[in-house]
Amino acid sequence: MRNARIALSSALLAATLVSACAVGPDYVAPTAPANTVGAFLSGNDIATGAPLPHDWWRLYDDRDLDALVERAFAANTDLRAAVANLERERGVLSEVDTARLPSTQVSASKSYGNNASSSGQALPLPEKQWTSAGAFAVSWEIDLLGRVRRSVEAERANVQAAEAARDSVRAMVAAETTRNYVAACSLAESVAAAHASIDIARETLTLTQRQVDAGAASAFDAERAGASLASTEASLPPLEAQRQNALFALAALVGAAPAEVPAAAAACTHPPKLAGPIPVEDGAALLRRRPDVREAERKLAADTARIGVAAADLYPRFSLNGAVGYLRGGTSGGSVETPAWTFGVGPALSWSFPNIGVARARVKQARAQTQASLAGFDGAVLTALREVEQALTSLGAQQRRYASLEQADARTRRAYDLANDRYRAGNISQLELLDASRDRVAAQAALADSAVSLNAARVDLFKALGGGW
Repeated sequence: MRNARIALSSALLAATLVSACAVGPDYVAPTAPANTVGAFLSGNDIATGAPLPHDWWRLYDDRDLDALVERAFAANTDLRAAVANLERERGVLSEVDTARLPSTQVSASKSYGNNASSSGQALPLPEKQWTSAGAFAVSWEIDLLGRVRRSVEAERANVQAAEAARDSVRAMVAAETTRNYVAACSLAESVAAAHASIDIARETLTLTQRQVDAGAASAFDAERAGASLASTEASLPPLEAQRQNALFALAALVGAAPAEVPAAAAACTHPPKLAGPIPVEDGAALLRRRPDVREAERKLAADTARIGVAAADLYPRFSLNGAVGYLRGGTSGGSVETPAWTFGVGPALSWSFPNIGVARARVKQARAQTQASLAGFDGAVLTALREVEQALTSLGAQQRRYASLEQADARTRRAYDLANDRYRAGNISQLELLDASRDRVAAQAALADSAVSLNAARVDLFKALGGGW
C-alpha cells in the first residue's frame, strides 16, 4: 500500500511538472510571404485599389439582380447544406466543451424477488421481497495536461473552418447567380443580334432574287445568298439554347424548378453595366477575405491543437470521483428492512504506461496531418493569388477585344449600308454586296459573343476576389 501511495504521488508530481502548460505546440498563424501581399501585377487599367464591397453585385445597380441574389441566399440547397454543417460543428463544440465540467450519473431501480449475494447466488430466504436501490455518481477529469483544453481549441477552430466553408458557398452562390443572370441577359442581346443578322441575310437574298427575276443576276448568285441566309439562321438555335440553360441554372440557384424560371431574368434583354473599374484592393486584403484561405488556416489551427490532444495520452489522466448509494428491502408481508447508504470519494488515475506505442503513433499521425494542413494553406494562398491574376489578365484581354470588335461592328455596318446603296444603283456586283453582308453578320455575331465573354470575365474576377459573404 505504501509503495502504491508513493507511485501515485510520484505520478502526480511528474504530471504537474510536465503540465505547466498544455502539452503540444501552441498555434501560431502562418504568414504569407511578403511578395504575395502587395499590389497585383495585372489589371492596372481595369481595376482600382479601393476596397471590394461585401455586396459587390450591387455595383451593377440592377434591382432584379439584387433580388435574385438575396433569394438565392435564402433558398439555395448548397448553402442550406453548408449552414447545416456549421450547426453540426457547433453542436460538436458544445459536446466537447462539456468535458470541462464534472460528469454525473443518476440511477434508480425497484425489483421483486430473492436477494442475491455478492457472488450472484440467491440467499436462502423463506420469502421473496421488494428491493429499492439508487445511486448518484460524479466524476471530474483534472485537466492537468490540457487534453480537454486542446480538444475544445481544436473543435472551436473546426467551427470557424465550417463558418469559412459556409462563406465560401455563399460567395459561390452570389457569383453563380450573377453569372447566370448576366449571361441570360447577354445571350438575349446575342439572340437579338442573330435575328438582326438573319434579317440582313434575308434582305440580301430577296434583293438578289429580284435581280435574278429581272435578268440582272444569275441563279448562282441566288444560291450563294440563300446559303448565306441558312448559315446565319444556323447560329440562332445554339444561342437560344445557351440562354435557356442559363435561365435553368438560375432557377436551380434560387431553389426553384426549371419550370419556375425567374421572370425578371427571362424578361431581361440587355446585360447590366458596371459603373467603373472593379475594386480589388491588394494581395493582403484578398487573403483576409477569401473564405477558402480562411478555412485552410482554421483547419491548420485545429490540426495543431490535435497534436496536444494526442500527446496528452502519453501521460497519466487524473480525475476525482464520488458516489452515493442507497439500498432498502422489504418482505412481501410488509416488514421493511433498515435502508443502507453508501458513499465514496477519492482520486483516480488511468494510464496506458508502459504500453504507450499507440499514443506515440497517434502523435506522429497528428503531426503529419498538421504538415499536410500547412501545405494545404500554402496551396490555398497560391491558388487565390493565381486566380485573381488570371482573372485580371482575362478581363483585360476581353475588354480590349470588345473595344476592337466595337470598331469592327461600326465599320462593317457603314460598309454594308454603302454596298447596299451602290448595289441598288448598279455600281457594284452582287458578290460585293454578299461579301459586305457576310462581314456585317460576322461582326455582329463576334461583338455579341464578346459581350457574353466580357461579362463572364467580370464575374470570374469578382468570384476570384472572394466577395459575397
